[in-house]
Amino acid sequence: MTDSYRRQIDKLHDDVRRGRLSRRDFMIRSAAIVGAGALPVLPFGARAEEPASGGFMKLGLHNASQNDSLDPGTWSTSWTGASFNGGVFNNLVEILPDGSVAGDLAESWELDSGAKIWRFKLRPGVVFHNGKSLVAEDVRQSLLHHMKPDSTSGARAIVQQIETINADGPETVVITLTEGNADLAYLLSDYHLSIYPALDGGGIDMESGVGTGAFLLESFEPGIATRLKRNPNYHKNGKPYLDEVEFINIPDATARLNALLTGEVDFIQDLDIRNVSLVERSGDFAIVRTPSLRHFTFDMDTRVAPFDNPDVRLALKYALDRQDVIDKVFLGEGAIGNDNPVASIQKYHRDLPAREFSIAKAKDHLAKAGVDTLQIDLSVAENAFAGAIEAATLYQEHAAQAGININVVREAADGYWENVWRKKPFCAVDYFGRATVDWLFATSYVTGAPWNSGWSNAEFDALHKAARAETDEEKRGADYGKMQEILRDDGNVITVAFVSWRDAVSDRVGFGEVGGLMPLDNMRLCERWWLKS
Repeated sequence: MTDSYRRQIDKLHDDVRRGRLSRRDFMIRSAAIVGAGALPVLPFGARAEEPASGGFMKLGLHNASQNDSLDPGTWSTSWTGASFNGGVFNNLVEILPDGSVAGDLAESWELDSGAKIWRFKLRPGVVFHNGKSLVAEDVRQSLLHHMKPDSTSGARAIVQQIETINADGPETVVITLTEGNADLAYLLSDYHLSIYPALDGGGIDMESGVGTGAFLLESFEPGIATRLKRNPNYHKNGKPYLDEVEFINIPDATARLNALLTGEVDFIQDLDIRNVSLVERSGDFAIVRTPSLRHFTFDMDTRVAPFDNPDVRLALKYALDRQDVIDKVFLGEGAIGNDNPVASIQKYHRDLPAREFSIAKAKDHLAKAGVDTLQIDLSVAENAFAGAIEAATLYQEHAAQAGININVVREAADGYWENVWRKKPFCAVDYFGRATVDWLFATSYVTGAPWNSGWSNAEFDALHKAARAETDEEKRGADYGKMQEILRDDGNVITVAFVSWRDAVSDRVGFGEVGGLMPLDNMRLCERWWLKS
C-alpha cells in the first residue's frame, strides 16, 4: 500500500516538473494522499537536512555581462538579481518561497485611503556594511533613484505610480501613490529596488558596493565573477549560512555541466535538458525543478516594419509549431505559451482557446497584410534562453512552409541583453514573469512600459488602469482576462513555452522549499542555501 502511495506522489512531482500541475494543486493532492497513506512529504523541492553553517559555495550562472554595474536600475538578469539584490542588498519586503510577501528591511506596514497611502516602519537595528544605521532617507533616496525624469530603470513602471515619498522621522517611510494599488507591497520586492546608503545632498552611493545584505561585496569582475563574504551583522538571525559565495559566469551549457561534474562549482543554472539523464543517474548530484512563471518568447518591435502590421504578427504566431519545439528542444518539459504571458499558476490567468499551428491561417494573414512572402531576421544567442538557437531553427523550418523566410542570426552571448534585446527588431527573450498580473503588464506591455518594445493598444491601457483600481475581484478578473485576449491576438510577443526552473546541484548542497516566482529561489539562493557539514 505504501509503495502505491509513493508512486502517486512521484507522479504528482513529475506533473509539476512538466508544467501539467501547479504547485498549489500539488500540495492539495499530495496532502490527500498523505492523509490516506501516512507518508511524509516535504514542500516541493525541499531537502530534509537542517541548515549547517560555514563553507564556500560556487555557483555557475550564464548571463553575466561586461556591462553589468552596481546601478540597480540597469539590472535585467538573474546574475545581477541574485548576486547583488539577493546577496549584497535588501528591499523593504521580500517574496518568501511559498509566494507570500513578508517584511525585510520593513518590520511592518499599514495602508490607508483605498491603498493610496502606505506607511512602512523600518526594522530597528539594521546597519549597512560600513556601520551606518539604516534610516528612512536611505529608502527615500533609493526609490527616487528610479524616478528621475530620464530614468530607464527596469522598475520605472513601479515608481511611476508614486506621487510622493516622505520620511516621517528616521524609522518610517510614507509612500503616497497617484491612485490606490493593493499590490504595492509585492511591487516593492522588485529586485531593482534595492536599498542603498543615501548620499549627503541627495542620491545614493553606488560606488562602494555597500548594502545591508547577507554578504559583503569582496570583488566584482563584470562578465566574469562576483565574490561575496558573509556579513557578521546581518539582521536575520542565523543567516546567511555560508561564509563565502562566488558567482562564476559560464555561458556555454556543456562547460557549465563539466564545471559541476568536476567540482569547480556546486550549482549550475539552466541544466541542458539533454543532460538531465546523465545527472539523474549520478549519486553525487541532483536536479532541482521549480515550478515558475518563466516563459520563453520571440519579441517583435512594432515600431519597425513589417512588425507594425497586426496581420503580419498573427501570421508569425500561426507559423510556429510550439508543441514541436517543446517536444524536440525541451524534450516535453514545458507547457504551450499560447501567446499569453500570464502563467496558468498565476491569479487571474485566463484559459484561452489554444492557438494551433496553421500554415493556412499564416498564409491567410499574410494575404491580409498584402504580402505573399516575408524575409526577416531573428536574433538569438545561447543565453537568450536555454534552447533558443534550436527553437529558432525549428521555427525557421515551420515558417518556411507559409512563405516566411526567417534568417536565424546568432548574436554574441556577452552583451546580448544590452545590445540585442529591445535593440534588434525580432529577438529571443527569457522572461522571469512577475508575482502579480498588474506588475507583469506594467513592466512590459502598457504603452511606454520600461520593457515594452513599442507595442501600444489603447483598449489594453484603459483596462489596465481600470483593473488596478478595481476592488471587485470578479470585475478585476474580467478586465485582466480581456487584456490577455488582446495580447494573444494583437500583442507583439510570440510566447513559445512556459517552463520550470531546472538547475543542478552537488549532493553537498542543502536547501529548504525553493521559491519559483523568480529564478534562484526568488533571487535569495545565497542567503537561504547551505553546504552540508
